[in-house]
Amino acid sequence: MAMRRMIAAEDVIAELPRKRQKAIEARGKELLAQVTRRMTLAEVRRERKVTQSKMAKALGIGQMQISRLERRKDPRLSTMERTVAAMGGKLILMATFPDQEPVVIARAAGKRKKMD
Repeated sequence: MAMRRMIAAEDVIAELPRKRQKAIEARGKELLAQVTRRMTLAEVRRERKVTQSKMAKALGIGQMQISRLERRKDPRLSTMERTVAAMGGKLILMATFPDQEPVVIARAAGKRKKMD
């Protein structure tokens, strides 16, 4: 069986018509802008049109705890994960380095702690 060699995406793109290359570049920038958008938990909640009361009910806590959580400077990762899940999303933690591609940090297996 013959072994196939890998072809770099840059090489494939370089062979495309210039107009298509520009479209790919524009779409890449658009996707990157979406990923680099920064929002607080409160901003995400408001954008999703979810009230603090609805969040509290979904998480089984009081509305005041949601208010405190949204103002907290350093919430626990598990708390953020449950809060995002209550809004219908999934929290993904990504690390970026100057010398490699971004890495998604996976949660280690183990017991989950109570809401802080």
